[in-house]
Order: sequence, then C-alpha cells, then structure tokens
Amino acid sequence: MNVKSLRPRKPLRLATLALACLLLAEARLPDPALQQPVRGASSRDWHPDSFWHPNWGASGVHKGIDIFAPSGTAVTAAQAGLVLYRGTLGQGGNVVLALSPRGWLNYYAHLDRAQSQAGAWLEAGAPIGLVGASGNARGKAPHLHFSTMSLLPKVTEYRFGVQGWKRMFYRNPGELIRQP
Repeated sequence: MNVKSLRPRKPLRLATLALACLLLAEARLPDPALQQPVRGASSRDWHPDSFWHPNWGASGVHKGIDIFAPSGTAVTAAQAGLVLYRGTLGQGGNVVLALSPRGWLNYYAHLDRAQSQAGAWLEAGAPIGLVGASGNARGKAPHLHFSTMSLLPKVTEYRFGVQGWKRMFYRNPGELIRQP
C-alpha cells in the first residue's frame, strides 16, 4: 500500500481554496453598517480617536469605542447574531458576545445588566442589556465598551507598532455605526 494514496489531497485543496475565497471576500466586501448599540446615542457620545488608542484601557490598546450614556440606558444588538456568551469578565464586567452571520464578533462590555441569553438568536436592535460601569469601569462614568472583531483578518489593516498585527482582526465600530 502506498502511503501517499492515504493523503486526502482533494479535500485539503478544497479547504485551502475555500479559505482563500473567504479571505479575499473579507478584504474586498464592503463592511456592513452597524446599528447604534446605545439607544439615543450619536457619534458625539464617544471620542473619535479612542479606537486603537495605546493609552486608553488596560489591554495595551483600546480595541473598541466607549459610548457614554446614563446608567440604565438600553443597549441593543448592532447586528443580527447568535449570543455566544453572557457572563462576567474581569476587565469587561457584565458582558455579551454575539456572532453575526458574516463571522464578526460583537462585544458589549461594562453592562449594568445583561438581558440576552447565551444561545439566543438576536435580530439587529434586539435588547442586549443596560449601560453600566461594571468591570474595570467601576467608579468611572457609565458607558458601553463596544468592539467588533472578524474571525478573518483584513490584511490592509495591519499596522506597525503596539499590537499592530491584531488590528487586522478588529474593525473600528466608530466608522461602521450608522448615524441618523
């Protein structure tokens, strides 16, 4: 028996081709517009330079935007998606993580209370929770930390510098949120 004949060449080629197509699509498809996740907020409610700012937050760079609003303001899904996680994390406090059909992860952090359940399908605009100051935001002004990450890198977003290679996986929500 020939060992080479045991290798699954065709499935590997098909998987490689599929991955290449997905990477090309992510690089070429326009980014979808996101709904404003904080009810009543606008671009005036976050700092335009906060995304990927090196001195903003405890994770090396700030991988999202902080949308400031009164405590208890409704937080809604920016995109349709499946809630993968609802729980508590050290830095994020009360958080919700949802996966969109495009393969983007939307992360909602510092919630006063999360209302969506893990495993639930949410339409865009569905309740996620309430603005708060949980996690490392305790003692600070209430806000929603909102970040969007793609499972596929967008190589054009690579940057030299602090965690620059990670930027390929993050999208700037401040540029994607539809403004009224």
